Amino acid sequence: MQEKRRDKRLPVFSMKLEISSLFKQDNEVIKNLDAPIEVENVSRGGIGFVSKTDIPLGYYFNACIQMGNEDAKLYCVVKIIRREIRQDDTIFYGCEMVGLAPVFVNLFDEYENELEEKDLL
Repeated sequence: MQEKRRDKRLPVFSMKLEISSLFKQDNEVIKNLDAPIEVENVSRGGIGFVSKTDIPLGYYFNACIQMGNEDAKLYCVVKIIRREIRQDDTIFYGCEMVGLAPVFVNLFDEYENELEEKDLL
C-alpha cells in the first residue's frame, strides 16, 4: 500500500512525554490532566502516541520532543486531531505540529539518518 502522508513516519524508541494541561484557541483549558503517554512515531508533521487516558480531540498541548542525541530538542505546540481505541484498551492519538518553523526540519532528517546508520529503519 502506498503511503499517503506528506512526511515519513519515523519510529521512536524510549521517548515518553506527559501531558499536564490542554488548551483550545478559545482560552478553554484543562489542567492537572497528568496523562502519561508513550510516543510511537514522529514525523515533520506530527506525533503518534498511545495513552490509557481519554484525551479530547481538538485540544493543543506544549511538547518537548527529543530525537536522537540530547542536543536535538524540539519545543512545539501539538494539536490532537484523531484517536483510535485499540484492542488492549489503550488509545492511539494522531497529532499535528502547529507553527513549526522550517529551520527545525533538519532535525527530522538528522534523526532519520541516525536510524538508518543503526539499521533501525
